[in-house]
Amino acid sequence: MQARQLAAVLLFALTVLVPIANAAQPKVGDAAPELQVGTWINSDALSLATLQNKIVVVEFWATWCGPCVKNIPHLIELHEKYKDKGIVIMGLTDEPASKVKAFATKMKMTYPLGVNSRTASIYGVRGIPHAVVVAPGGKVVWSGHPASGLDKAIENAMKNTPPKL
Repeated sequence: MQARQLAAVLLFALTVLVPIANAAQPKVGDAAPELQVGTWINSDALSLATLQNKIVVVEFWATWCGPCVKNIPHLIELHEKYKDKGIVIMGLTDEPASKVKAFATKMKMTYPLGVNSRTASIYGVRGIPHAVVVAPGGKVVWSGHPASGLDKAIENAMKNTPPKL
């Protein structure tokens, strides 16, 4: 029986942990990898390709993450403040829609939420909450904990974004 358990643990490590360990976080100036989302809540399907003329804030989070939950009211404020200014705030989680929908309603989350998402592993995210700001054209301009500079990163992205003609 122990050999089977060991085999199961090794299989888990090889199929789940190794790809995550090998994924590298995109650095400032790198092209942002495309989003991989199973289902969207509060929005039609979104992609960086269709949002290429906008500033996009992608926050990786989970319902069970205390700091993530604490940050939700601020993300709602940012969404309300910037939604008509060419900035899209979104939250991505690997959790299923069945768990997130009721939570999102309870928390009054109005910004787009991607569930069943594999994007965090593609971005090499190792801790949540974690946010990435993507400038028009798809380049990463900031990456970090949302309580440690996200607002300033959005302001900087707005300053550096040419006006739309």
